[in-house]
Amino acid sequence: MVQQRHNNVHVFVLPYPAQGHINPLLQFAKRLASKGVKATLVTTHYTVKSITAPGINVEAISDGFDDAGFAQTNNNIQLFLASSKTNGSRTLSQLIEKYEQTNYPVTCIVYDAFFPWVLDVAKQHGIYGATFFTNSAAVCSIMCRIHHGLIEIPVKTEHLPLVVPGLPPFNSRDLPSMVRFPESYPAYMTMKLSQFSNLNKADWMFINTFEAIESEVKKGFTGLFPAKFIGPMVPSAYLDGRIKGDKGYGASLWKPLSEECSDWLEAKAPQSVVYISFGSMASLTAEQIEELAWGLKESEVSFLWVLRECEQSKLPCGYRDLVQDKGLIVTWCNQLELLAHEAIGCFVTHCGWNSTLESLSLGVPVVCLPQWTDQLPDAKFLEEVWEVGVRPKEDDKGVVRKQEFVKGLKDVMEGERSHQIRRNATKWKKLAREAVDEGGSSDDIITDFVNRLMNADQNGKLSSS
Repeated sequence: MVQQRHNNVHVFVLPYPAQGHINPLLQFAKRLASKGVKATLVTTHYTVKSITAPGINVEAISDGFDDAGFAQTNNNIQLFLASSKTNGSRTLSQLIEKYEQTNYPVTCIVYDAFFPWVLDVAKQHGIYGATFFTNSAAVCSIMCRIHHGLIEIPVKTEHLPLVVPGLPPFNSRDLPSMVRFPESYPAYMTMKLSQFSNLNKADWMFINTFEAIESEVKKGFTGLFPAKFIGPMVPSAYLDGRIKGDKGYGASLWKPLSEECSDWLEAKAPQSVVYISFGSMASLTAEQIEELAWGLKESEVSFLWVLRECEQSKLPCGYRDLVQDKGLIVTWCNQLELLAHEAIGCFVTHCGWNSTLESLSLGVPVVCLPQWTDQLPDAKFLEEVWEVGVRPKEDDKGVVRKQEFVKGLKDVMEGERSHQIRRNATKWKKLAREAVDEGGSSDDIITDFVNRLMNADQNGKLSSS
């Protein structure tokens, strides 16, 4: 239910222009709007045309690559970040000044932590700033400690397992890839650490997670990093149902083939289908794709595999014909609709944080095949902390072989272990819903945020938290 707007509080919500960042921040904008706040999603000229979110105002700024976004940089992340800061700061300032002449001047900017320069722009204009982390609290805890020099990188073998307050012991395969091999990802490591560069100026720090799954993590970093949990930022229809018509994120840089997928699923028995997807960015080797392909065939399960068009040439020759009775292979599907379908029994995932939250929110067990960065600690929590899945072992080349993959599928889909995994998945689904429902832990934080902005709008300063 959307509350009547009864003041002039206006919040800009500004994501990093990638699907996995736009989705949760746009969802946060919807939550704000549902509480009577004017919320404006501010994104780049290239991505703005992909946004369709009723009730949310949308504005564009420039990152310097208005025609094709990041693709214009030939995958040069340093160039993209530098241009985004220069052009984004200028055009964001112009946008703020435009609204100063209206009945809704900007009160606060909620910005993606990948863009710390937004906070500097906000402060230049006398506007409150709230940083929004799109990864887990566990990853925030690790990266914040690296930023403050409390963890030395690369983490040496003799310092393993890595023991961090609030986290389980981390072995080498559990650590973010840029923590294990910082020299291999210098630009990404710099970007991750820059998130903490000016946090002392932020009025709020939000993480897209919820108390039930990361309360111990929060206890471990409270004195270092006073963040608040406001997730899971998943469309309301799949959780509390309080935002009318909120069945999707409202932003898609791809065209989903949801009708083909849903029609195929309708003929399948409940909890019988394995859904495989590695997100919009992960690129698997041909060797790994071949191992998964033969593992699916050997397991004789029905499966729906989302494999990007550029990846499909890595499938074994003639594979589609071999599995046509059991498998459907598509380039993209609406993941939320799939995970919510009663036919889905298991999600083979790269463990990106959005996919992790979606699987927890919808109660779907997982087989974890993390590829890089934050996906490795996410897999650790899915298997060992929340106990909703398994992570098959890789060989010395980092490849999960067919036999290990088949074993993982069986552990999740069959036998006594699968029953406990499914019970755990159902438990987290209930707790995710409670977090964002009225009076839940995350809902209370968002309500307090809105109330403090309303009081500040009237009094000219923030009330104490």
